[in-house]
Amino acid sequence: MTELVTLTDVRAAAADLAGIVRRTPLEPSRDPVLDGVHLKCENLQRAGSFKIRGAYMRVSHLTEAERALGVVAASAGNHAQGVALAASTLGIRCTVFMPESAPLPKVAATKGYGAHVILGGHTVDDALESAHRFAAETGATLIHPFDHRDIVAGQGTIALEILEQMPETGTIVTAVGGGGLIAGIAAAAKQLKPGIRIIGVQAEGAAAYPHSLAAGRPVRLDKMNTIADGIKVGRPGDVPFAHVARLVDEIVTVTEEDISRALLSLLERNKLVVEPAGATAYAALLNYSVEYDAPTVAVLSGGNIDPLLLMRLIEHGLGASGRFMRANLRCADRPGALASILQLVGAYGGNIVDVYHQRSDPRLSVGEVAVDLSIETRGSEHATEIVAALRDAGYFVSVEGPSI
Repeated sequence: MTELVTLTDVRAAAADLAGIVRRTPLEPSRDPVLDGVHLKCENLQRAGSFKIRGAYMRVSHLTEAERALGVVAASAGNHAQGVALAASTLGIRCTVFMPESAPLPKVAATKGYGAHVILGGHTVDDALESAHRFAAETGATLIHPFDHRDIVAGQGTIALEILEQMPETGTIVTAVGGGGLIAGIAAAAKQLKPGIRIIGVQAEGAAAYPHSLAAGRPVRLDKMNTIADGIKVGRPGDVPFAHVARLVDEIVTVTEEDISRALLSLLERNKLVVEPAGATAYAALLNYSVEYDAPTVAVLSGGNIDPLLLMRLIEHGLGASGRFMRANLRCADRPGALASILQLVGAYGGNIVDVYHQRSDPRLSVGEVAVDLSIETRGSEHATEIVAALRDAGYFVSVEGPSI
């Protein structure tokens, strides 16, 4: 049986990390539906996520002989940056394997911290296999993203900060990928406050923990699909799994739409830029997947997001909340027909973002044109009202869901 990380281990990690990591703020949520919820802003941490905590702990414990041979890591971005920053701080050579789909800003930031980056494979698991081979060939020490006691102890320092900042905390909700973050938080929080609830959140398209917990051992997913690249992990780590199985109260999942809405809410109401993986805990609270004991803390685990993805997610979040829609219409091909449509939408308070007008669709009848409208609305009820008005006016209308 895997020996669990102790409170003594986590406190020792906190001492080692003093002056290395930032004590991130604990801010109240400004969303009125989340009364009693606070946000642990690890998106404001050095290198943009909580990963520097565990990475520095692991790298700093290497022997001089190990340091001389360098370190290697595999990551979609946040762990890569954490290891690169830790290695550069300690003067150690660092190589990082990243999936080909890794966001460009994360790749650039990892290189900026002095790491040699090698792109390859489609997932973090692919990159991890390459990192294992590199370690075997060169003698470099593999700094695993989550499956090591030092990593878990480092991440657990977040719980120490939360319970120092708000001792009355009743529930901590956090994202789960491989499990290092929630394992560390649970190890520290449950020893400090046994009655506290610890809840993990996974993306619905990359939820390895429910199957693994049911099986009683880590089980690899056959496939994954999620915008939350930071928690897109196919198999739980052995060390984190032991902690989660014994200490975590519940694991829930959220959809892509839930994540998009959460990211938009954090941006609009809390003025915080958070990446999809970092918003999953908040998403589970927003969609009422979690019954929590106030005060509750949602850990915003990272803020490293590609601006282009952020643009698409904002549109997706607006669509999911009914504030943005794409309407496809058919109308007669005659002068003034398009103007009539635009006038009607405007009369009902819709703001047209763009218009695409075409005659070449083979599904159209002779003398008919297709019009695609992107419309900003005040919400789902307003969007429904506009569509009803168009249909009442005799137009054939279909509405597309948001796309990423």
